Amino acid sequence: MTSTVPALGTRTAEGSALQAVLLDMDGTLVDTEGFWWDVEVEVFAALGHTLDDSWRHVVVGGPMTRSAGFLIEATGASVTLAEVTVLLNEGFEARIDGELPLMPGAARLLAELSEQRIPTALVSASHRRIIDRVLTMLGPQHFALSVAGDEVLRTKPHPDPYLLAAAGLGADPARCAVIEDTATGVAAAEAAGCRVVAVPSVAPIAPAFRRTVVPSLEDVDLSFLHGLMTEMR
Repeated sequence: MTSTVPALGTRTAEGSALQAVLLDMDGTLVDTEGFWWDVEVEVFAALGHTLDDSWRHVVVGGPMTRSAGFLIEATGASVTLAEVTVLLNEGFEARIDGELPLMPGAARLLAELSEQRIPTALVSASHRRIIDRVLTMLGPQHFALSVAGDEVLRTKPHPDPYLLAAAGLGADPARCAVIEDTATGVAAAEAAGCRVVAVPSVAPIAPAFRRTVVPSLEDVDLSFLHGLMTEMR
C-alpha cells in the first residue's frame, strides 16, 4: 500500500455512518477496460495468436496474473507470464499517454469527496506503475492512499485490497462505501464487508444485499452514499 498524498483524516458528516469511500480504477473512474482488451489483442497478435472476443468477459476486472495466465493457456502462446505482463503494462501505458477518458460523473464525484474531506482511497488490481501514471491524470490530491494489485499477496476477488485500504484510512470496512464496475471487484468488496455500489462496465451485475446497482457515476453523489449507509443501520 502506498500513500500518494497526506491522509485527509477521518472526518465525515455529522451523524453519518459513512467513514470512507473506496474506488476501483479501470472501468469505474477511467474508461480503460476497452484499452486493456485492445492491448491484450495486440500483444497476442504479435505472438501469432488471435483472441476470441468471448474471452473478454473472463479477463475483465481481474488481476494481471489471472487474465494474462488465462490468455496464455487459452492460446498456447510460447511466452512466460512475466514476459507478457511487461508487454501488457507497456502497451497500456502507451495507450493512456495519448488519452485517458474519465467515466461520466467521475470528475464531479472526486471533487465533491475532496471538498467534503471524505477519506478516499483508490483500490485497483492494476500494478503500481500503472496506478501512479493514472493518478497523475486523475489528481492525486483526491486520494489519501492507493492500493495496487502487485502490493498485496491476494488481490481481487479476495478481500485483502479493501481491508488494507480501510485499515489505512482508520475506517471500519462495514462503514466504507465501495464503487466497482466488475463482478470480480464486487466480490472483493463484499468479502471485505463493505457496502457496494456497482456501476457495470463490460458485463451486467445484479443487485443484492448490501449491493446497489446504478447505470452511471452520474447517479452517485455524497448524499446518495450517505443514504445507502443510513439504510444499513
